[in-house]
Amino acid sequence: MMRMVDLIEKKRDGLELTTDEIKYIINGYTEGSIPDYQISAFTMAIFFKGMTEKERADLTLAMVESGDQINLSDIEGIKVDKHSTGGVGDTTTLVLGPLVAALDVPVAKMSGRGLGHTGGTIDKLEAVKGFHVEIENDEFIDLVNKNKIAVIGQSGNLTPADKKLYALRDVTATVDSIPLIASSIMSKKIAAGADAIVLDVKTGAGAFMKTIDDSRELAKAMVGIGNNVGRRTMAVISDMSQPLGFAIGNALEVKEAIDTLKGEGPEDLTELCLTLGSHMVYLAEKADSLAEARTMLENVIKDGSALEKLKVFLSSQGGDASIVDDPSKMPQAQYTFELEAKEDGYVSEIVADEVGTAAMILGAGRATKESIIDLAVGLVLRKKIGDQVAKGESLVTIYSNFEDVSSVKEKLYENIKLSSTKVDAPILIHEEITE
Repeated sequence: MMRMVDLIEKKRDGLELTTDEIKYIINGYTEGSIPDYQISAFTMAIFFKGMTEKERADLTLAMVESGDQINLSDIEGIKVDKHSTGGVGDTTTLVLGPLVAALDVPVAKMSGRGLGHTGGTIDKLEAVKGFHVEIENDEFIDLVNKNKIAVIGQSGNLTPADKKLYALRDVTATVDSIPLIASSIMSKKIAAGADAIVLDVKTGAGAFMKTIDDSRELAKAMVGIGNNVGRRTMAVISDMSQPLGFAIGNALEVKEAIDTLKGEGPEDLTELCLTLGSHMVYLAEKADSLAEARTMLENVIKDGSALEKLKVFLSSQGGDASIVDDPSKMPQAQYTFELEAKEDGYVSEIVADEVGTAAMILGAGRATKESIIDLAVGLVLRKKIGDQVAKGESLVTIYSNFEDVSSVKEKLYENIKLSSTKVDAPILIHEEITE
């Protein structure tokens, strides 16, 4: 008979747990027969001793099996999912969905609502009047088969073991453990039914992983888990030392996504979407190489079919697709203010998470689950790292529904630094990991 205390001891001593032992722990914890205090000791043992590749895959699958699994087998083709480890101004899903769907790659997206600087993908999409994600599973599958794209809200009982474990890690100082982070992220993706997964692992000040080494370790762990459990998985490590694109805020980011699908978006957002999109198209076996996939994506931007796909996607889920041609139909802020540069120079630093906090003060994001998001407000950067700026020129446009934005301006001045000498723009894509 298995006893939890023996398994804690085994992991404490750095030994490898078997598949059955890991299942026993996760099942016992999910159903309540193993108490929090023993799981706390277990996660702390993992924190210090790590896990082998096999243990990570077993832990992930045990969490997948703890709840519902979405069956996407009725959707034709190879279903490719994308996951980003978050950041500020991360509008990639809004661009990537229609972009790869325009090449007949099925995008069956399950999205949550975000806590943090701006809402999650669903909140952003709700800046489009009438758009909703409360659709039945059958309708979701029909829409993906018909249009190649649909987004549904997160199902109630996906990976319940992960939810319990995450809450516990949060209060026991075991959040920062690569095996635990990797299995948490991958369990949700695998339960959501994708055949192949493209990961966008952020690095830098606005990212969960601040250094390139930590980001690489996390990316390799997740790719290892995915490939071990039979999902073709690859990762891109991309920069989040400054916000991605220019817009931070819900309606503002939807407008930026529209611009990007027209071929008029910010350079960094466009480049990241083409890189991630190439991997998605390649994994879906619609192209024989990444270079061919990229050319195909550039073509659907040029010929307007990616933008057309966005309209079809929005209207199929009740949204007013006319906002694509007239973004002013989305919620608009009452006031705009410019943050003027106090001197001549070059932008040397934009602290992504602090700039995100400034957007949250305006009401663009949620501080708690109960917070109501103001879809109209936010920030649009006028300069990025490496850009030259003259005194009095705008660094940021602030979109607000209240008149006194002094605290927002103060926060921005503290976190957008100028230098008298020229600074290089940061590298956007650090590396791509397939093994």
